[in-house]
Amino acid sequence: MGVGTIGLGFALVGALLLLGLPVAVVMAGLGVGAGLFASGSAFVTSMGSVLWGVQNDNMMTAIPLFILLGEILLRSGLADGMYVALAAWLGRLPGGLVHTNIGASALFAATCGSSVATAATIGTVALPNLDRRGYDRRQALGSLAAGGTLGILIPPSIAMLVYGSLTNNSIGQLFIAGIVPGILLTLAFMGIIVVQNRFQRAATAEARVPLSECIRLSGGLFPPFVIFGFVMGSLYLGWATPTESAAVGVAIALLLGRLYGRLDFAVLHQSFHHTAVLTGMIVLIICGAFILNVTLSMLGIPQILTKWVTELGLTPTALIFILIVFYLILGCFLEVLSMQVTTIPIAYPIVTAVGIDPIWFGIFIVLMSEIAMITPPVGMNLYVVQSIRKDGGKIDDVIWGVMPYVVVMLAFTVLLWFWQDLVLWLPRGVQ
Repeated sequence: MGVGTIGLGFALVGALLLLGLPVAVVMAGLGVGAGLFASGSAFVTSMGSVLWGVQNDNMMTAIPLFILLGEILLRSGLADGMYVALAAWLGRLPGGLVHTNIGASALFAATCGSSVATAATIGTVALPNLDRRGYDRRQALGSLAAGGTLGILIPPSIAMLVYGSLTNNSIGQLFIAGIVPGILLTLAFMGIIVVQNRFQRAATAEARVPLSECIRLSGGLFPPFVIFGFVMGSLYLGWATPTESAAVGVAIALLLGRLYGRLDFAVLHQSFHHTAVLTGMIVLIICGAFILNVTLSMLGIPQILTKWVTELGLTPTALIFILIVFYLILGCFLEVLSMQVTTIPIAYPIVTAVGIDPIWFGIFIVLMSEIAMITPPVGMNLYVVQSIRKDGGKIDDVIWGVMPYVVVMLAFTVLLWFWQDLVLWLPRGVQ
């Protein structure tokens, strides 16, 4: 099998996905079809044990738990108090409440793991305040869409769980590797806002809140900080697995939601229902990806592509820059989870063969996924933020508002490549 034939095969996958067919159906269907063609009915028989192993992986339990954690925080109203507290502290900066959008997104991301949930939650809380105060529409909408992307970089992260399951890398190390880049990218986003507002401070900065009032409102920061501390602290200290830390986070969120929020049976029902729907979708996609991966391995496609790339003589730096362009284009047309499960099984053997650290590559994939969340025409966060607007404006405002953040994220990815210790020094501490 030649590289050209493999290219045609992946073009077929892309075409089927662009036609709107379900991701799980495309991958499972092509995997089974190619497997039957290559080895007959024995392939179908072997799939039973493969799917059983996937479903019984302990890591898979962490996915619904982290989704449930985010759902509880979203629906119990804990995000409202968090936003008000951050507004008191950050509103005095050039850009005012736009800084609060980024800070609140980062803090909510530290307990959620989903970009869409982060953008929806913070956007719902923030947009009415921003509209009342007359903030620049594009700047406000862009900060919400871009801030939401922090949901899959700052741990815990569902995207990292998917990457870890597909590549058999440590989820704990991936989570810990995302802390420093997540903090730095948050600060970079806030730097953009300062630059955008340096000549309009009087128009965009909020009135200073007395220190005593800031301290009083800071109680709204207590729930997310406690949850993040227990989840990541237990992982970093080696006291719990990712699944166990997720369970601890859910238990604490239930308690804090009851004490500080609006947690009742109706909220619990909504949280469990939405968790089941999202978990079912993700697990089906992962099962389809594993079926396709078995077929690819059986046909030797990763080995063929790895040998081909190696013979090209590309340096690791050249390969990373090619992958940046590849994912930037792909992210314009594919949803994030589809992009991950269709490319990671192929890209991972290639990058590890040229000596790229697998944990660093996991953070790279997450950053590329973040950019895909805010690049048209398929960027999910663009549509999430647009859907919660009440002014009837066009989505062009969101797209133009988010463009400066795309540029900064690309530059940040390049920075991480040339300074990889920003990603790897914390994970080395738990090896």
